[in-house]
Amino acid sequence: MTAAVTRPLIRLLRAELAGIVDVGLTPMGHRRVVNILGGHFDGDRLSGSVLPGGADWQWVRSDGTIDLDARYTLKTNQGDLIQVTSQGLRTAPPDVLARLGQGEDLDPSLYYFRTVMRFETSAPALLYLTRLLAVAYGRRSANAVELRVDEIL
Repeated sequence: MTAAVTRPLIRLLRAELAGIVDVGLTPMGHRRVVNILGGHFDGDRLSGSVLPGGADWQWVRSDGTIDLDARYTLKTNQGDLIQVTSQGLRTAPPDVLARLGQGEDLDPSLYYFRTVMRFETSAPALLYLTRLLAVAYGRRSANAVELRVDEIL
């Protein structure tokens, strides 16, 4: 077996976010929802907009680690739609998590923010997306998330 090899898929995906909807401590854990207001994405093979209406359904662990489960739709500049499912983690030492929670824009090297992405589309030219996995490396600010997305070869 060899180490994972990747190549760039989306250079920058920026999603503007609404405030956190704190569902509270449920029998399954501390739940919250972050709604996606819209955004844009740009890459050598894919560019377009992030449509409003998606969300990230989060589970906050007792140590502050956040399990991420985001689902949203992209619209390419050609008008094709891509459904994204993105699951991952954001974690850091407690002081860094507290600063992120206050909306501070921190250097992403201070925290771990990774997701695995899958794609669905009906666009014939983009069907290759339905047969790959991608990894996203994230940066969180007060009102947005920025992702670099690499295809896993």
